[in-house]
Amino acid sequence: MEVEKGAYYDEVGCATPRRCECQIPVASLPPPAPKKKPFALGKKRVPPKNGYFHPPDLDLFFAMAPTRQACA
Repeated sequence: MEVEKGAYYDEVGCATPRRCECQIPVASLPPPAPKKKPFALGKKRVPPKNGYFHPPDLDLFFAMAPTRQACA
């Protein structure tokens, strides 16, 4: 049976390393959640410099369809 150079095989078999540098460190506490921005009461938004977009056919798009009369 050949053993690779530098490899160490225990007679008992495989085992978990017990040295300090091989252990997983203890988990620290996660950072706190970010704070929410305060809600600005009464703060109004500034209207855009170029104004709002007004398409010429917007009224046609939202026009009411003619109501149908019941057949009786």
